[in-house]
Amino acid sequence: MLCACAAACSRGRKVVDSDTRPQPPVVINPPAQAPPEPQPAQTSSTGQAFDREARQLFRIAACGGNEPFRDDLEPTVEAHCALFRPALDAYRRYLESAGPFLTGLQPKGLPTIIVYPFGGGDLLSALTTYPNLTEVTTLSLEHAGDPRRAAASDAESLADSLRRFRSDINGLLTMSDSTTENMMDLQRGDIPGQLAFFLVGLAIHDQVPVSLRYFRLEEDGSIHYLDEHEITDIEDELATRLNQRWKSPDFSVAFSNVELTFRPKNQPDAPVRVHRHIAANLMDGPLAMDPSVMNYLEKYGHMTAMTKAASYTLWNPSFSRIRTYLAEHMTFMISDSTGIPQQYLPPGQFVRETYGSFGGPFLDANMRDAEDFRELWKSQPARPLPFRYGYLDAERRPHLLVTRRVTDAQ
Repeated sequence: MLCACAAACSRGRKVVDSDTRPQPPVVINPPAQAPPEPQPAQTSSTGQAFDREARQLFRIAACGGNEPFRDDLEPTVEAHCALFRPALDAYRRYLESAGPFLTGLQPKGLPTIIVYPFGGGDLLSALTTYPNLTEVTTLSLEHAGDPRRAAASDAESLADSLRRFRSDINGLLTMSDSTTENMMDLQRGDIPGQLAFFLVGLAIHDQVPVSLRYFRLEEDGSIHYLDEHEITDIEDELATRLNQRWKSPDFSVAFSNVELTFRPKNQPDAPVRVHRHIAANLMDGPLAMDPSVMNYLEKYGHMTAMTKAASYTLWNPSFSRIRTYLAEHMTFMISDSTGIPQQYLPPGQFVRETYGSFGGPFLDANMRDAEDFRELWKSQPARPLPFRYGYLDAERRPHLLVTRRVTDAQ
């Protein structure tokens, strides 16, 4: 595989660093401030609602719910679901072992707000890792997509788009990550790739979509939900690629950032939970030019983090802004080896626990950090990992890393 489900902007590149060795991998002192009490998910009723379109796409792509659509599309969707359900069931079997293991790693009282950088299309893994989340933000190079096309397409075109969708999501369902090429492929056509991936995550976790709105971020990080007139005004302005390697999407820039709310199936009175996806290049240069993304994230205060299959972007010096944000704000993080290298963590504020085996990075990456991660795994007791989480290591073995902030209670 070439890149991450994260859809990071490039493959990891080799960087030789001759500086002295970093701090030892496990440190205890001094304690950090305890996280605040979890807050209810924040939503809005403003902006144009695409709730019906979300339910239709949930049925068409994710084979969930019962929202009606045109009768002539029924055979196409039934054929798709007959082919797709085995993959959904396979992930549910994976979830039977991975879910309890991951939740068992988590201390009580974690913030239920999750930040998942380089998390393109991957609400599925966010819910697998943190099933009790109330609000999650994923950020990646991919735009969410236009929700109106699937139900409006003809049967032949829809069948072809659903075939490509099954192929492109297969890596996430069976190998715990997706390639850059798959992510790019779903930026065009009748199926809005990111949104459809999110809805598959809901279906597998027995959740249902409640509302769907699109937004832009203001400079101060506040959310502006797009109303019908604003969407109409920019209907012909296509979203642009956020990296030179990327293909430009074929839908409007209005459908770049999305807010999807959801709740458990058959629990109509349960509180809604919120997923926001932000299309953004997380390299230092673009984040410096447009401060809205970092200002949005800063509003969360303490949060819980994750990343996986992220092309080792957090090893790259060019991603210092997002890396520093994580190190300063996260209370807890689950990752594969594409998490934060030890040299970038504040001394004395985090404990790290390794699972599985790590003999080197899956892709070409920073040599210094690769050696530090190898030494980290060697320094700790062998803890088995019975499933894959993101990348395998260079020797095709699963591995996982817990990074936990020290608190007064520890």
